[in-house]
Amino acid sequence: MEPVMDAAALEAFLAREFPQAADDFVVEAVAPMEVRVRMPVAERHLRPGGTVSGPSMFALADVGIYLAVLAMIGPKALAVTTNCSIDFMRKPAAGRDLVCAARLLKLGRVLAVGDALIHSDGMDGAVARAGLTYSIPPR
Repeated sequence: MEPVMDAAALEAFLAREFPQAADDFVVEAVAPMEVRVRMPVAERHLRPGGTVSGPSMFALADVGIYLAVLAMIGPKALAVTTNCSIDFMRKPAAGRDLVCAARLLKLGRVLAVGDALIHSDGMDGAVARAGLTYSIPPR
């Protein structure tokens, strides 16, 4: 199954439906059941200690899986997160963007299950890994 939305279409969707957050994410690649999304890290994403906050990393994982779902099913704004489990594994490098490789493990009629692996740009090893489930609205 091939994606029905490419990177430009996903970014246009974010700008239209989520203008408050669209500038936080750059869709770098779209493939069947996968997307790669970059978060240009800014001061608002940091926490004390000079590292990226957990909520910012959660947002990147959540948006990554959301966009992977939409890439495959089309622009369904009402697809929603029903579950998330995230492991924070190491401190992201200060001043570096975060990159999320989001992959769908299952895309059903009602639910999608995905895995998001987040790296700090230029750093070896993942900084976080999340498993998410999305509910897909009825057609």
